[in-house]
Amino acid sequence: MRLTTSKAMRDADSKAIHVLGIPSTLLMTNAAGHIAAAAMGLINGKKSAVIFCGCGNNGGDGVAAASYLLRRGVEVRCFLVGDRTKMTEDCAEMERRLTELGGRLEDFSADEARKALSGAGVVIDAMFGIGLNADLKGKALKAVELINSADVPVVAADIASGVEADSGRILKAAVKADVTVTFSLAKTGHFVEPGCTCCGQLRIADIGIPAEVVAETETDVIAVMYDELSLPARSPLSHKGDYGKLLVVGGSVGYTGAPVLCARAAARSGAGLVSLGVPQTIYEIAASHLLEPMPFPLQDGAGGLLSSKAAVQIRDKLQSCDACVIGCGLGRSDELSKLVRGLLCESGRRFVIDADGLYALGDDPAVIKAADIPPILTPHEGEFVRLGGALSGDRVSDARKFADERNCILVLKGHHTICAFPGEEVYIIPFGNAGMAKGGSGDLLAGIIGGLVVQLPVKQAVVTACAIHALAGDSCAKELGEYSMLPSDILDEIPEITKEIIFNSRKEWSK
Repeated sequence: MRLTTSKAMRDADSKAIHVLGIPSTLLMTNAAGHIAAAAMGLINGKKSAVIFCGCGNNGGDGVAAASYLLRRGVEVRCFLVGDRTKMTEDCAEMERRLTELGGRLEDFSADEARKALSGAGVVIDAMFGIGLNADLKGKALKAVELINSADVPVVAADIASGVEADSGRILKAAVKADVTVTFSLAKTGHFVEPGCTCCGQLRIADIGIPAEVVAETETDVIAVMYDELSLPARSPLSHKGDYGKLLVVGGSVGYTGAPVLCARAAARSGAGLVSLGVPQTIYEIAASHLLEPMPFPLQDGAGGLLSSKAAVQIRDKLQSCDACVIGCGLGRSDELSKLVRGLLCESGRRFVIDADGLYALGDDPAVIKAADIPPILTPHEGEFVRLGGALSGDRVSDARKFADERNCILVLKGHHTICAFPGEEVYIIPFGNAGMAKGGSGDLLAGIIGGLVVQLPVKQAVVTACAIHALAGDSCAKELGEYSMLPSDILDEIPEITKEIIFNSRKEWSK
């Protein structure tokens, strides 16, 4: 699902109103109807609603929603959190209509709002919408604090107040909504952390802007929906050589599980042949945990780490492989840094680099740009910074910039993982949970990516792998709970996830 920006959405509104002649008040009342319907669906206990409105058109949506609710017999308290002299014409018109129905738009009072919230059945947040780009302060900040402290379900109009629509940043504080009703298209802030955690259930409402106008606002930022995932069905006339050959290199004394998890995940993801190279010292341990992947020993040195002399063995093995995953449990040393950098620049293969493999790259962009084929890097935020990435609070822009400057594919892990391709789209994976924050989860992801990269076009492989990993994690959380689930449990869920998406051919992928 392609997302849009706040400016593009405002331009679409303007075109619909000023070029196509659609009354702005009609768009506003349509939006209000969707907001009111969501509120009626959440209302609990007393049939009453408290609505917090700004002085802009988002506030007008809230005031119009108050009229809808009044007509349905809901007791309404509507507060203006802003300067009445700065109200837009449409917001003022909605206040006039509310007044005609016997309602009232009250100036915000913290004491009155607190009293109203204590007996409310639902809250509507219509203070700012997608136009906010500065930290909350004063009455608005107080209103957010009151809403979040009340034990009342919340509907947000367009986006939770305090979330920056184009980045997902929290601007000082933000409303925590149970349902967000956004209009025409979703925005980046609905899907990117931390703002996505304030969204609740997202509903996209058609308010009457023509589809062709809405389509003009789509960007190259894409939230990956479940029904957009696809894996090709396998031909009955095929053999293991048709599904790729992957080499996994990793492991060290004390870190024997990481490469094993990685190799097993690659095999579970359908790779035809998976080979695992580990230091001689831990070879027997790794081999005892594997049936399908094929382990082999590599020359090791001090401390049970790979020796630089293993490079010859690895290059030789790579001649018969399509790609390589390196870094899981690898360990850290100057010798290993030289090994990883040398392989990246001289092997002529696609590399998936994770964990200690990322550490080996350092923070010099030239090291990554020197790769024969753009590598796939899978850092969490701490590793991202160590690689020289900058975190501005706008994760999509930060990921895009890093991928473009280093000519690499970046998988920036997090609550909603981001996949950035140099000069191309950025994909957001809106799945996953906190139960996946355990050692070994990243090794699984690297293995799934590697397993699919040897079978599919790279963009499809990376995005689909990240989605499968997150969906398998969500399945585990549902069955086992976030505290008790383990990475090995996620591994066991991969077959069910792939079965569900394998015949979904709606999404077309390019190389």
